[in-house]
Amino acid sequence: MWGAPAEPADSYYEVRPECTDVPVTKFKIKPGKTLSVRKWQTSFAPDGQLDIGKTLNRIHRGGIHPTIRGEVWEFLLGCFDPKSTYEEREQLRQQRREQYQKWKNDCREIFPVVGSGQFITAPVITEDGQPIQDPLVLLEANNAGGDGPNSTEIVQELINRGPLDKKIIDWLLLLHQIGLDVKRTDRSLVFYEKQENLSKLWDILAVYAWIDTDVGYCQGMSDLCSPMIILLEDEADSFWCFERLMRRLRGNFRCTESSVGVEAQLSHLAAVTQVIDPKLHQHLETLGGGDYLFAVRMLMVLFRREFSFCDSLYLWEMMWALEYDPDLFYLYEEPTPSLEETKKKAKSMRHYGKFERENMKIKTDEAPLPISVFLVASVLKEKSTKLLQEARGLDDVVKILNDITGSLDAKKACNEAIKLHKKYLKKQQAKN
Repeated sequence: MWGAPAEPADSYYEVRPECTDVPVTKFKIKPGKTLSVRKWQTSFAPDGQLDIGKTLNRIHRGGIHPTIRGEVWEFLLGCFDPKSTYEEREQLRQQRREQYQKWKNDCREIFPVVGSGQFITAPVITEDGQPIQDPLVLLEANNAGGDGPNSTEIVQELINRGPLDKKIIDWLLLLHQIGLDVKRTDRSLVFYEKQENLSKLWDILAVYAWIDTDVGYCQGMSDLCSPMIILLEDEADSFWCFERLMRRLRGNFRCTESSVGVEAQLSHLAAVTQVIDPKLHQHLETLGGGDYLFAVRMLMVLFRREFSFCDSLYLWEMMWALEYDPDLFYLYEEPTPSLEETKKKAKSMRHYGKFERENMKIKTDEAPLPISVFLVASVLKEKSTKLLQEARGLDDVVKILNDITGSLDAKKACNEAIKLHKKYLKKQQAKN
């Protein structure tokens, strides 16, 4: 109802009463602005095809109602083609659930703690593939397993089969680190008081680490995966949403002997700041911060630490709506004749996000910069005066940026990012 007051959204993501230091949520469900259940349902044709253009502006204006957030995210992240039917999506969903279960079974055959409802937080194997012998480590590993399988016995059985494959050793070495991060992820939420939800998060990250050997697991990925489990009831559906998000972000987590993946985005951030705020860029360089490493966390986990849980979800969906490309689904799927035929169908410009439409105006062979880079740039721009006047070293820069936690406005940050994006593109065009 248009005249109805805005509704707080925190009740959908209940915080434990003893956690009093979490950021206050600014996002509210606003009638006429937030994408409602009714508005979402009326965006579908009788056969299930979605007019995504009807929803993108609404999401940018007021976010998504929490009760439909999960299913809307599946489209925003490219899990489904908007032009698919209900029947086609259900068929694809079942195929993906079966594929996830197969991968999970493969993992469980190697290490039966996977899928047991438990997880580990202590290493069970050395780097050369030998079972851990330290009694204290063994005790912690087996206690983490609760009533589940004995981790040490499992690893010993593996060793008894013969030399372990390098892929298996590398994967087993990650499992306790995933467990440690799972215990720390979103611990202020009542949702994670249940062991089964912690185990679900661990299982998904363990399976992902098994199939993506280039990335495996890195700190921060649990922060990206956690919302998927809360929003989508089925574990496999949560996995595929996370997998699609990682398609966008895995470059940040890929490390080689000579470089860290996120360095590319940090150098883009430096280039953007140099164009839109040259004084600030020069000041940061003078302080020894020209590599912009102080911004790593914001880029790696997409501002999860700077906002409340609810506000970070609001920020993410606005970003994805602004960046939306209706061909996203086809970028992630193996090409087939039928998919190629569907992809060729003409699309209206209103089916693209506002940020993406600006990128399409520029004729260049270079990949466009993600909106996350401009979001960080907008934060630096907002704090520019304070950074110029008060930062006398990198510690000051870090402190000033840490102080923004809980004070940022997600919608304002997105709008500022769009303005900076336009300004940056104009200046780049003028140079060329």
